[in-house]
Amino acid sequence: MLRTATALLAAGALSLFAADEVKEINFGIIATEASANLKTDWEPLRADLETAIGMPVKTFFAPDYSGVIEAMRFNKVQLGWFGNKSAIDVVDRANGEVFCQVIDKDGNPGYWSLIVVHKDSPITTLEELLAKGKELTFSNGDPQSTSGNLVPGYYAFAKNGVDPTKHFKRCINGNHETNALAVASKQVDAATFNTEAMFRLEANHPEKAKQIRSIWKGPLIASDPMCYRKDLPETVKAKISAFFISYGKTDEQKAKIAALKWSGFKPSDDSQLLPFRQLGLLKDKAKIESDDKLSAEDKKAKLAEIETKLADLSARMAKVAATTK
Repeated sequence: MLRTATALLAAGALSLFAADEVKEINFGIIATEASANLKTDWEPLRADLETAIGMPVKTFFAPDYSGVIEAMRFNKVQLGWFGNKSAIDVVDRANGEVFCQVIDKDGNPGYWSLIVVHKDSPITTLEELLAKGKELTFSNGDPQSTSGNLVPGYYAFAKNGVDPTKHFKRCINGNHETNALAVASKQVDAATFNTEAMFRLEANHPEKAKQIRSIWKGPLIASDPMCYRKDLPETVKAKISAFFISYGKTDEQKAKIAALKWSGFKPSDDSQLLPFRQLGLLKDKAKIESDDKLSAEDKKAKLAEIETKLADLSARMAKVAATTK
């Protein structure tokens, strides 16, 4: 039954654009916070996009990142806002491509992953958090989140030989807003978060924002990508791309995306994801190296496979860097 349903969904996805006609665009929004908040924040941009491309645009929300990825995979969503990690799955499994990325409200080239604790917590550093892990509860980000899972997963945990699911007394997962609110109300001792989400928390829940503080900040993360399906008609893709690249130039448009803490968008492509592919492999490598259950032979084989992939990625990244100088 499941296989039949999947086949029907796939068939529908293939046939939707068969006549090179699109009657509406479904716009997927990843679940960084409560859907009600996201819908309100995105509505002004959605309405302007609908006017600009001359067809209805409907927003689509899911309880987690994977829900939006799967919706694009089966063509229930044709356009979406993603993080860099989730965009990798969009490109690899959901027939998507990156066409632009956001610019934050201060014009920064990206944002930063955080680990936060309650302001009254005695913990002040990552080292202290890890040292007391067995006594503490921790909320990780969505498994598809770049700042909530991938970046801290490598830089804060894997590099220190730590698997957070086993290291803490209890480890759960939540979106950015849920994590921050859980720390603020002392439901968990620490959680992943990010600087963009902090801006939104300060605006939407200022009293809660005052209850948390950061004990760890990761390296710069490239701004979030926007993706659309590759099989959209070129005329539609051109209209969508032109809208985003030109948006945020007027005071009125800047005011409309102020709630998103962005100032506009700039062109991008799939090469934006290469460093995050590399980071994912480095995280896998560290996990294999610390896995005592693997035989020496299996460990050697798995590490060799990852090294080959890392070498290929390094070559691709070098090629991109050479062409953008």
